[in-house]
Amino acid sequence: MLVGELLLLFAVGLLSGTTTVLFGFGGGFVTVPAIVAVHGATGSDVAHIAVATSSAVMIVNALVATAATDRQILALLRGRTGLLGLLGLGGAIGASAAQLAPAALITWSFVCYMLGTIVDVLARPGFLRPATAADRTPGGMAIGTVAGLPIGTIAAFLGVGGSVMTVPLLRRAGQPMRVATTLANPLTLAIAVPAFLVFLAQRPDIAGNGGIALVGAVDLGSAAALLAGALPVIVILRRRPPRIPDRPYAWSYVALLGLSTATMIGTTI
Repeated sequence: MLVGELLLLFAVGLLSGTTTVLFGFGGGFVTVPAIVAVHGATGSDVAHIAVATSSAVMIVNALVATAATDRQILALLRGRTGLLGLLGLGGAIGASAAQLAPAALITWSFVCYMLGTIVDVLARPGFLRPATAADRTPGGMAIGTVAGLPIGTIAAFLGVGGSVMTVPLLRRAGQPMRVATTLANPLTLAIAVPAFLVFLAQRPDIAGNGGIALVGAVDLGSAAALLAGALPVIVILRRRPPRIPDRPYAWSYVALLGLSTATMIGTTI
């Protein structure tokens, strides 16, 4: 891997660490486009490598962030073993499906899902503007147990970690951005661990070795560069979290979704 590519991934890691703490994104929505951009000439399996490597990065990022989370916030997950279990099962199913799917399907599914999410949070009340009593989803967690299976499956298939789905759901239950994004990290962890184990068994089809050191479908060099940038940022921001008003906080989330989607489109056209 070229020095310039490593520096790019390191810079993306800085962004990944920031989004992990501030937005609950374990890294998937920024790392997948970055890895696709760096290894675009590797071969048809670049999307598989990107999603698998993203899962590895998300595990470490989400684990570090969760370990530093206020226990009062984590208490909202008490009694939700069924949800966490189905998120994990969905993660394994989604990762298995990603192994069989054409890379183009993963790439464009990622784009379509992100665009759909952006439209949803802009159009429906509860995310950027207050929901009425009729619109609001009851319950602090607002994620039904059975919803864990489709959330985990879609998240692992696309490599986005689940926060793109869980944060809007938590917002519509009336949770502030700080709580919704914080809870996204342990939920991401439940999805990413089983998905990662599935990805370790994958053998992607690349030209030669493409200059990539792979364990399963995980690109070790990219993962290391991304984590080198992400982990110090996570530690610093958890110790000194910035105080962001809720509404600008929510708009920043939407802006990052748009940036990630535009990046993925730009690297595949």
